[in-house]
Amino acid sequence: MLPYGRQSIAESDVEAVAEVLRGDWLTTGPAVGRFEAELARWTGGVPCVSVTSGTAALHVAYVAAGVRAGDEVVTSPLTFVATAATAALLGARVLFADVQPDTGNLDPDAVTALAGPRTRAVTAVDYAGHPADYDELRTAADSAGAVLVSDAAHSIGAAYKDRPVGALADLTTFSFFPTKTVTTAEGGAVAAADPSLLLRAARFRNHGLVRDPAEQREPDVGGWHQEVHEFGLNYRLPDVLCALGLSQLRRLESFRERRSELVARYNTLLRDVPGLTLPAQRAYVRPSWHLYPVRVGDGRRREVYERMRAAGIGVQVNYVPSYWHPVFEDLGYRRGLCPQAEAYYAEELSLPLFPDLTDAQQDRVVETLTGILT
Repeated sequence: MLPYGRQSIAESDVEAVAEVLRGDWLTTGPAVGRFEAELARWTGGVPCVSVTSGTAALHVAYVAAGVRAGDEVVTSPLTFVATAATAALLGARVLFADVQPDTGNLDPDAVTALAGPRTRAVTAVDYAGHPADYDELRTAADSAGAVLVSDAAHSIGAAYKDRPVGALADLTTFSFFPTKTVTTAEGGAVAAADPSLLLRAARFRNHGLVRDPAEQREPDVGGWHQEVHEFGLNYRLPDVLCALGLSQLRRLESFRERRSELVARYNTLLRDVPGLTLPAQRAYVRPSWHLYPVRVGDGRRREVYERMRAAGIGVQVNYVPSYWHPVFEDLGYRRGLCPQAEAYYAEELSLPLFPDLTDAQQDRVVETLTGILT
C-alpha cells in the first residue's frame, strides 16, 4: 500500500539519535535547547518551547492564552479534533466558524460574526500547509480582545506575505508526527514572541515549576528548592527525540522543495481531469504543503476512495468536521453549522504526498485516479 504520508529518515537522523543514546541525557538535556533554537530560525526568531505532541502544543497554547471555563474559543471545524478538544477540556465553549471554500482555511468574516466579549482565543488552522489570512484574522481577534492562535501543524516552513509561520500569531503550535513535514516521532512546539506567554507555556509543560529564587515565594531554602504557583503537566520533549527533530530541521528546506515539486506535478497532470477540483493557492502565500487535497465532485468521493485503496494507493480524507464527532454532538452541536466546511469535507480526498514519493509512484496515483474518473 502506497501511503498518503510517510516520514523521511536518513542515516544522519539515525546517527543523531544514536549519539544521544550513547551520552548522559535521555530526557531534558542539551539537545532540547539546540532543537528549540533551530526551530526559532524558521519562525523568524520567535522563541519556541518543545512539547510531547501537537495536541500538547495546543493545550499549552490555550493555557498560556489564559483560556478558562466560560471563555469562548473560535476555530475551524476543518481540522483534526484536537484543535477544538483541547479548548473544550479547559472548559471553554468552542464556536466553529466556517471556512473559505477554495483553501479550506478559517473565514475571517465568519470569525468576525461570531467573536464577542467572551472570546478568549481565535485559532486559525493552516489547512494542508497553506497559511490562513492572518491580517484579516488579526483584525477580527483584536476587535474582540482575543489572543490569535495559529495551529500550524501542517505549515512549518511556510510564509504569508513574506512573513514566516510562527511570527504571524500571538501563539503558534507545531506538530512533528511522522506524516508531518518534520518529525520527532511524537512531538510538538509552541512559539510565542511575548515573553509572558512564552514563560507560561514553558512552565506549564514542566509541571508549573518555578526554580528561579527571584520569583519564588520562599526563596532562601536551598539549591534544591522549587515551587508550583500554577498547576502544569509533564509535556517535556526528551533529548533523544529533539536530536531527531534537530537533524530533520536541517533538511526542512529540501523537504519543502520536494513537496512543492510534487504539488506542481499533480497540478499539471490533473488539471484537465473532469469532476476534480485542485487545491487553491493565494498569490501572497508560500505554502509548505503537508497535504494535496483534491475535491471529487458528483458525489463520487467514497467510490474513488475505495477504488484507490483497493488499487493499493493510500488516499485519506481530512477531516470529519470537528462538531460531527459524537462528543460534540452530545454537547448540543448540530450538523449544518458550517455549510462550506461540510461541503468541503463531502468532496475532499488527500492524495499521497511525502518527500520520498517518486515521480513513478506519483504517475501511478495520477493514472489510477484519472482512470476511475474518466
